[in-house]
Amino acid sequence: MKYKRVLLKLSGEALSGDKNSGIDSEILLKYSNEIKKVYDVGAEVAIVIGGGNIYRGFNNEFKIDRVQGDYMGMLGTLINGLALQNTLENLNIPTRLQSAINVNKVAEPYIKRKAIRHLDKGRIVIFCAGTGNPYFTTDSAAVLRAIEIQADVILKGTRVDGIYSDDPKKNSKAFKFEKITFNEAIKKGLKIMDTTAFTLSYENNLPIIVFDMNIENNLFRVLNGEKIGTIVNLWLDEWRIKDNFWFNKGVYD
Repeated sequence: MKYKRVLLKLSGEALSGDKNSGIDSEILLKYSNEIKKVYDVGAEVAIVIGGGNIYRGFNNEFKIDRVQGDYMGMLGTLINGLALQNTLENLNIPTRLQSAINVNKVAEPYIKRKAIRHLDKGRIVIFCAGTGNPYFTTDSAAVLRAIEIQADVILKGTRVDGIYSDDPKKNSKAFKFEKITFNEAIKKGLKIMDTTAFTLSYENNLPIIVFDMNIENNLFRVLNGEKIGTIVNLWLDEWRIKDNFWFNKGVYD
């Protein structure tokens, strides 16, 4: 297994499946089974989940204050986290839910050392409520938590099979990148994560793999180092990565 400790980022919208909102129980079970496959072979998995299927903070439809809306979005991530935790535990996977805001009736408060201890003991940890602060997305929370728990990589599970030069649904000439540097992605204006999250990942040499979570066994194959999706990293040219930390960890084998 190429990656031992990973941070899996799931969007809330992905949980809604073909619905416009809410949670699709079939998708939830499908994702849980995919997570179980990597858990069963010894992967240490932490998960950050969004809340866009419940409520997206940056939404002016109801003319709700941005800060208030962001807190509503945080509560949405808790709903998704509780649902995912329950589904994973039904598959006999020990799971802990940690929240960046205080909701001690349903989740532990986020404590870095406690989260790492859970992972060391073979538990899956689900991080909810983003960073606990308005104006920060769950992408930013994912990168921050990945750095704190010393994850090997961020796996961004989406409904597309990687990063494209343009929207493949609108542009038939769009092509997929197998590998791309942070600098190239920024220059090309590729929207992989929000700027804060992307910069944080860049500054900490933390690679990101974008892949299609809906394809069976994709998560397992990514952890085994197969060329699935698109990898984003600091260096890609072989002569430039020989002294790079991630080269020594075998990311580019």
